[in-house]
Amino acid sequence: MTKEKKPVYGGQAVLEGVMFAGRHTYVTAIRRNDDSIEYFELKKKPAPVLATLKKIPFLRGFIAIIEASMNGTQHLNFSAERFGVNPGEEQAEEEEKPSKFTFFFSLAIVGVLSFLFGKFVFTLVPVFLAEAFRFVVPGHLGQNLLEGLFKFIFLLSYIYFVSLTPAIKRVFMYHGAEHKVINTFEAGDELTVENVKKHSRLHYRCGSSFILFTVLVGMIIYYFVPSDVLWQRILSRLALIPVVLGVSFEVLQLTNKLRDVPVLRYLGYPGLWLQLLTTKEPDAKQIEVSILSFNEMLKRDASYESEKQQNQIV
Repeated sequence: MTKEKKPVYGGQAVLEGVMFAGRHTYVTAIRRNDDSIEYFELKKKPAPVLATLKKIPFLRGFIAIIEASMNGTQHLNFSAERFGVNPGEEQAEEEEKPSKFTFFFSLAIVGVLSFLFGKFVFTLVPVFLAEAFRFVVPGHLGQNLLEGLFKFIFLLSYIYFVSLTPAIKRVFMYHGAEHKVINTFEAGDELTVENVKKHSRLHYRCGSSFILFTVLVGMIIYYFVPSDVLWQRILSRLALIPVVLGVSFEVLQLTNKLRDVPVLRYLGYPGLWLQLLTTKEPDAKQIEVSILSFNEMLKRDASYESEKQQNQIV
């Protein structure tokens, strides 16, 4: 008898909460400053073209990242908006706002543009720094390694310094809670606070691992691209951004599939080590929010699945 394959779920930490992505919907639960729990949902809309593109290896990673950036921005801004709103201010706040569609669509576009701008900066600044040291490290291999080293330093420095702020530290704690809930679910354990506490805050499919893989994969890909002339190097780095993202996504998926294979499981360890910075151990109340978010996502997912099946029968 074949073992039933569990669905694969992902998530994202937000301000004072967690978002989980199901088959049919994205659900966020946050704990507001009055200690109440509020939910936000974005139902997945059918997009045949995107669904087809996401089945194509190497291309699917770039599509998935853009989609995640758009959805994640909306959930982040929901959490930022709702956490600090007092009950008496809600009606006035709603009257001042534009329509939800206009508001969140604008945020989604800003999120994608911010992601792309950040990726351009993260890609190009190390190029210029490595070029500045060409008189010390002149060779193609040396320049490539030096460029990768600068990216790695930037990545670690950025994560370290933002983690010093209280707000981001709490987001990293919710990030840990998100991973713990998914690990608990994948282990087949009941989702209780005590059970979730026992599981690891690290996960092979984490976006933090993906970011690190873009640095490592980029170094390998760039080695096969001429970079002796600066303008040629700049253009190639920009042109290859989708390629690096796509290949890195496939590497992330591969390490996840190999995580239970002896020896090969270590391929994913560099990403897990980076998660020691991007996740923190959550407290019981943060774990509770993460469990509520996950259970709400499962409930709504099941409802949409049932509705879909009924429509097919009719």
